[in-house]
Amino acid sequence: MAETMSATVHWRGSACFEGKSGSGHTLRMDGPPAHGGENQGPRPMETLLLGVGGCAAFDIVHILRRSRQEVSACELRIEAERAAVEPAVFTSLRMHFLVRGKALREDRVARAVELSATRHCSASIMLAAAGVAISHSYEVVAE
Repeated sequence: MAETMSATVHWRGSACFEGKSGSGHTLRMDGPPAHGGENQGPRPMETLLLGVGGCAAFDIVHILRRSRQEVSACELRIEAERAAVEPAVFTSLRMHFLVRGKALREDRVARAVELSATRHCSASIMLAAAGVAISHSYEVVAE
């Protein structure tokens, strides 16, 4: 059976919205001052970018731990390009993983990045299917 997820979003005035996930977590989102916002939280598109990053980084750590790699840190830096006209959708994402650990095997990190990109990260796979060009790179940092 497919998983069902839910969320609610409430307008809190000006350009501020508060989202609550089905699991009970709250996130405040706000627009930029130029659009009536007060900078009380990330922009909605930044939230989408954070979600994609969280999904991909979760996969990398999970896959590496399952392959018995001693991961101590995983940082993901994402740069996104948006269309110049409305709707200003993402046109490309560049994802760069910095993976730290003891005796990490580079081939296993490369495989984890590949598996996340092609089979596991539903968020980035969904964006890629919609035409967003996504590139992945990584660095292994020994401890």
